[in-house]
Amino acid sequence: MAWEARDPAFERLIRESFARQKVMALIGAVLGRVEPGRVTVELPFRDDLTQQHGFFHAGVVGTVADSAGGYAGYSLMPPGSSVMSVEYKINLLAPADGERLVATGQVVRAGRTLTVCDLEVEVMKGAERTLCARGMQTLIRLDRGPRGAAAG
Repeated sequence: MAWEARDPAFERLIRESFARQKVMALIGAVLGRVEPGRVTVELPFRDDLTQQHGFFHAGVVGTVADSAGGYAGYSLMPPGSSVMSVEYKINLLAPADGERLVATGQVVRAGRTLTVCDLEVEVMKGAERTLCARGMQTLIRLDRGPRGAAAG
């Protein structure tokens, strides 16, 4: 489905909001493509992001998926909005064994208050892409940021 952003400044606002997410900086995630209803977040491999077998940890996989979906939903919200996750579920389909994660959030339904997104995470190893996680997320639109913070 082709979505249309309600706020012409959506991309700038998403990039500014992403830059304020300290957890994304902590793990080294970067914002990729930003389109109405679709956002990607990429994460290069680091040894300190792994579990006992040397693969990306499931919690890290879920973290980048949650942000990709959250910003996909936010891209369709009206000016002055902020977004928070209500819930998300991730199915881990394959070990996240590779050099980089690419998480994609795609809006399925954009409502006035709640938005639902599909989540996919691929792991890149050389030229090979493997779907390692798939999920679904529900977001809530807020009129302003939590505790009076800036929107987004």
